[in-house]
Amino acid sequence: MLPHHGLMANVIDIAGLPPERIVFSPSPLAELGAALHVLSEPGHHPGLHGWATATASALKPDLADRLCEADFLWRTARSDLLLPAVPGATLAEELDALDRIDDETFVAAAFEIACSPSYTRHTPSPLVDAGERARVREMAAARGPRQAAFTDRMLEDPDGLRVWLRRLLEDCDQAFFADTWRRTRIQLAADARHKAELLQRKGLGEALASASAALSLSEDGESILADKLAGGRTTAYGDGVTFIPTAFGWPHLVIVHAPGWRPVIQYPVAAPELPPPAALELVQRRLEALAHPMRMRLCRTLARGPHTTGELSGAYGITPPEVSRHIAVLKKAGLLTTRRRGRYVLHQLDLPSVARLGSDFLESVLR
Repeated sequence: MLPHHGLMANVIDIAGLPPERIVFSPSPLAELGAALHVLSEPGHHPGLHGWATATASALKPDLADRLCEADFLWRTARSDLLLPAVPGATLAEELDALDRIDDETFVAAAFEIACSPSYTRHTPSPLVDAGERARVREMAAARGPRQAAFTDRMLEDPDGLRVWLRRLLEDCDQAFFADTWRRTRIQLAADARHKAELLQRKGLGEALASASAALSLSEDGESILADKLAGGRTTAYGDGVTFIPTAFGWPHLVIVHAPGWRPVIQYPVAAPELPPPAALELVQRRLEALAHPMRMRLCRTLARGPHTTGELSGAYGITPPEVSRHIAVLKKAGLLTTRRRGRYVLHQLDLPSVARLGSDFLESVLR
C-alpha cells in the first residue's frame, strides 16, 4: 500500500514457503493503477511529467471528471483492489477476477486506504458495521463533496458502483492505457523474467536486491524485509507472494500486507532524475525541520494527500496542538501547502520542494 521512504521494515514471513510460490509477473491492472496515480499526483513523479501532461490534456472532460470522483482509490495510496495477487494476461481478465470478489470484501478493501493505522488490523466492512460506515463517511467529507457523494454511492449501491468503476477502467484503457501498455509490457515482462531467473539461479536475496535497494532477505532467510517508514507484518505461507514490476512506480514501493490478503509488492523498474537545486540556507532550514521523528512521520501521510489536523492527531496519537506546532515548523520551512475546504483546513506536503532535497544537499556541499 505504501510508497517507500525508509526507516522501518515491513516484514513478510516466508518460512517454509516453496520457491515456486514466489512469483514475478507484470499486471495490466496494477500498471493502470500506477499510471492513474501518476495522473492524479504528477508531483510524485517528476520524471514522468511529459507523459502525465500529454495524457491529461488529451482526456475527454467526462472521463477526467469520472477519474476525479474515484481517485481516492489510487491518489493518496493504492487500493489493494488494483494489485492482483494472481496477475492476468489481459486487463479484462483481471477485471473479471475483481468482479468475483464479494461486495463486503470489495468495499472494505476500497476504504482501507487512509492515514489511520487500521490497515494492519482486520476491520469490518462499512456495509455491515455502522461505526466503520460513519468513519469512512467522515474521511470522505474532509476530501470534499465529490468524494463524499462517491462514498455514499459505494455504501448504498455497491453493485451499481462496481459496474461504474469497471466501465471507468475500461474507458481509461480505450483512451490511453492500451497504447501505454503495448509500449511497457515487453519491458516489464523482461524484467519479471530476469528476476525469476535470479531467484532460480542465485536465490531470493539476489532477486530482491535486483528489484529494489529497499528489499532484502532476513539473515535466517525466513522473512522478506521492505525498508519503509510505515511498518507492517504479514505472512506469505500458503498462498505465496507476488512481485509486480512497474514503469510508473518510482519512487514508490507499494506493498499489500492487509490481513487475509496474499502479499503483493509492486516495485519500480526505473528512477528518473530530480529537478534543479535550491539555496544552501533553505536546504539547511528544511533538513532541520525534518530532523524531528514525528514530523517525518507526519510527512509520510502528508506526502500522499491533504489531511486535517484532526485526522493527523487521531492517526498518530498526539494532541491537535502538538500537530499544529509540527505543522507550523514544516510550513515555515516551505515544505507544506495549506488550503481551506469548508470547515476543514487541509495540509499537504509540497512534493517538488521535498523531491529536490537530496540533489540540493549534494550540490550545496560540492559547490
